[in-house]
Amino acid sequence: MALPRIGISLGDPSGIGPLVTAKALRRPQVRRALTPVVFGDEGDRHRFPATVEFIGVSKLAEKDRRPGVPSRHGGRAQFEAIDALITAAKAGEVDALCTAPVSKEWISRAGVPFMGHTEVLAEAFDAEVVMLMKGPRLSVALATNHLPLARVPKALTVKGLVRTLAIVDAGLSAVLGRRPTIAVCGLNPHAGEGGLLGREEVDVIVPAMKAARRRGLSLTGPHGADGLFAHRTGFDVALAMFHDQGLVATKTLDFVHTVNVTLGLPVPRTSPDHGTAYALATSGEADETPMVSALLEAARFVG
Repeated sequence: MALPRIGISLGDPSGIGPLVTAKALRRPQVRRALTPVVFGDEGDRHRFPATVEFIGVSKLAEKDRRPGVPSRHGGRAQFEAIDALITAAKAGEVDALCTAPVSKEWISRAGVPFMGHTEVLAEAFDAEVVMLMKGPRLSVALATNHLPLARVPKALTVKGLVRTLAIVDAGLSAVLGRRPTIAVCGLNPHAGEGGLLGREEVDVIVPAMKAARRRGLSLTGPHGADGLFAHRTGFDVALAMFHDQGLVATKTLDFVHTVNVTLGLPVPRTSPDHGTAYALATSGEADETPMVSALLEAARFVG
């Protein structure tokens, strides 16, 4: 049986993406699990053996790809690698995507509006997607992604939450072999205390849960996030209402092994749960374990 072909974008050429990807692809468990197809700058081709399929998307000058010193040209190269990876996925040339860390700032400085991989992928595939942080001790999906906190309450709707819960249910059912139990967080402290600390639970979250249960979804809650994440029992995945409500918990518990997964796409997408780490790029001593976890998770989602 052929191994799944995992397309990998190397991220910021001045960050640790090229380094940790090259180190991860040397791991025996990674080589046994997948066939890599790497998209990046020509200057990083030397990091990979000739047996690894390497697609040179850009050809930066040395000054634009120095470790720890990001540049506008490097910012554009980051986005071009993502774009090439998406094109390959649409053409059926790869079975899943794994994206190394990029710099939103430097992609934007290059003149490309960019809020994150999740948003770009959703637009590229014309899909409604959900961000999932999948870890060995806690997995958390997000009802809203990179949204200012002040805008979160109005962004939560019954219809939107039902769609989000359905995407999480479908995405994890394929991996678990059964429908997941989803623990739904409240928005307000103590899940609103029956409306005393906010109406979002009463007016939006509970009605959405009732509608989702009518579709056969297995749900608990709404829960106060603090207690839910402290005990972490009785569910497969939690649904947090906003970014930091969920990610503080996952990163505190399992920063190294937690993987960013985009649910709802026609092909799986994963990413390590860290940034470009320019200081580590300069030292050349970055830990590849998060990238190993992301690559192996991508292969598992392919099935």
